[in-house]
Amino acid sequence: MRNFLSQLWSDECGFVVSSELVFVATLLVIGLTTGFSAIRNQVVGELADVADAISELDQSYSFAQVTANNSSTRGVAFGDQNDLGEADAASQDQSAGALPTEGGLAISAGSGEQ
Repeated sequence: MRNFLSQLWSDECGFVVSSELVFVATLLVIGLTTGFSAIRNQVVGELADVADAISELDQSYSFAQVTANNSSTRGVAFGDQNDLGEADAASQDQSAGALPTEGGLAISAGSGEQ
């Protein structure tokens, strides 16, 4: 029994393997964390681009009066107004500059429709 304990105490074969596994696992976790944060940033950027494209849609329409033989319709028009948080000029929407204001209050991008 004493011989077995002395061999167990002096055995270092498992130490190298376990330390290598800890090193590899640490590198793997660091790499995954960096990769996932890069993916997160790209997804957020793409979603911001989609939101900007949707906010730029113009739903205005109009048509003039139509007259046929014995009937006619008068013309109609609808103008799409800016949403809350949308700048007046299309080129200024979601710019890196100052936030658009409404009544003196700064409007953040996450405020939603009202």
